Amino acid sequence: MKKSLLALILVAPLTLGLTGCVIAVGGEDGHSISGSFEDREYENRKKISRIALNTAFADVTREMGVADFNETYLDNGKTVNVVYYRTHRLHKDGLTTKDECTKLVFVDSKLTAIE
Repeated sequence: MKKSLLALILVAPLTLGLTGCVIAVGGEDGHSISGSFEDREYENRKKISRIALNTAFADVTREMGVADFNETYLDNGKTVNVVYYRTHRLHKDGLTTKDECTKLVFVDSKLTAIE
């Protein structure tokens, strides 16, 4: 009985120490958490180059995916949506900032500018 109890006391902490978290790295449609910024930037530049002015906001967001930054405001009674997609790296800090993005401007849900 003492040997069983002693074995349990020794094995239990070791077993609990082996537990951990699992993080899924891959995803559907080529999306992954660990994908390099360069790949994402290149893909965003390719997609943006194929977008024509006057394209609907819904069509662009369906093609591009979730934007890195969003802004929405009213200007003279018109709804303006500005979305930013990362397209180039300026700082090697691992963060995405607006100055590393291409800005897409929509007025009343139609693409009016790519900056």
